[in-house]
Amino acid sequence: MAVILVPVNLMPLFFLDQPQGELIAALAITGMALNLPIMMAARGMSGTMALPHLLCWVPLVIVVAGMLSAADTLNPNYFRFLWLLMIVDVISLVFDVRDAAHWMRNRKAG
Repeated sequence: MAVILVPVNLMPLFFLDQPQGELIAALAITGMALNLPIMMAARGMSGTMALPHLLCWVPLVIVVAGMLSAADTLNPNYFRFLWLLMIVDVISLVFDVRDAAHWMRNRKAG
């Protein structure tokens, strides 16, 4: 996870000067940064870590999808990066939805 997810979600820092670059960086990095207190409180990984991803990366994916629809106006390297970011974060979100649902069911049962 950390080998792909963290580097890809830090890469927007290289594209701050591109269209929506600052917003994309803020959403990508905040989705990870909000997990630091959760990891510290849980002393490791927790299903709760899905919640910041859902909060930040769903809007991120929406913004990126909109950007990709304007492909002809984007720098080719930025365009390729946006595809990579979207693919990685959508895959993560699939697992995050499952983890968040599991966490919520356990919370209601407890």
